Amino acid sequence: MSRMIKSHAERHVEPLSISPEPRLSPETETETDQSTSTLDQVEALRRQVTALQRISSLGILAGGVFHELNNALTPILNYAKLGLRNPDPDYRERALKRILEGAQRATTITGSMLGLSRPGRDPNHREPVDLGRLVEDVLRLVGKDLTRNRARLDLQIASRPFARVNAIQIQQVLINLLINARQAMPEGGVLRLRLAVDPSGRMVELSVADQGVGIAPEHLRSIFEPFFSTKTGPDAAGLGGTGLGLAVCRDIVEAHHGRIRAESRRGQGSTFTLLLPACPPPSDLDASTQAGAA
Repeated sequence: MSRMIKSHAERHVEPLSISPEPRLSPETETETDQSTSTLDQVEALRRQVTALQRISSLGILAGGVFHELNNALTPILNYAKLGLRNPDPDYRERALKRILEGAQRATTITGSMLGLSRPGRDPNHREPVDLGRLVEDVLRLVGKDLTRNRARLDLQIASRPFARVNAIQIQQVLINLLINARQAMPEGGVLRLRLAVDPSGRMVELSVADQGVGIAPEHLRSIFEPFFSTKTGPDAAGLGGTGLGLAVCRDIVEAHHGRIRAESRRGQGSTFTLLLPACPPPSDLDASTQAGAA
């Protein structure tokens, strides 16, 4: 028995060894750092292009927006003068109401422009957005530009769906599509803007259709590629195309897990459709709606 114990005690036991994780060679680490740096640079350039495209849209709309702002400010000035001259309290109260209406309209216009020019620090921010209201905000900015270029708007809002989006980015996409549609109709025409939920109820459809010259079949597959443009020269306002607008639109929509498609026939116009995942309205909106109904 003592031999067995001794033999067991003298048995050699291999020590447990833990190998460290393999280290990357200096060359591999350098390549990884360079790859990360390149991706960061590409992302930074992509954001710069998106910002430049947004600023370009603001420049196109600036004249019309300033005109609308002047229309809002003119009655403020006029009713203020009339109110000062007329001692009747009832008349002054009516004048103040008109001044308040004009100021609210001016605030809405400037707020829309400021929102588009300063999109926020986090481009990945998403929240439930009433797309019907988003469309109305965009039309407030582009309406004068459409009218001045004889583009008659046919607005079709079948419902007011919500989608979890970055509102400023989707506004940028819609503004770009509306400007393109207007430019495609140099002699004017009907521009149809439609908002609805698809039959499945899971996707929101936002489409912009024009009665313009259309896009050749051989060009249709390339229109979302960077620097590809079907515009041969400047329009009546002296504005041409860089080929970046639709590429930026595609990047924004795909970042929202959506899709953008184009349909066109030469001489019959084009239709661009955004497909965005629908979402329920925010809970606080539901509560306020129910309270109002009660």
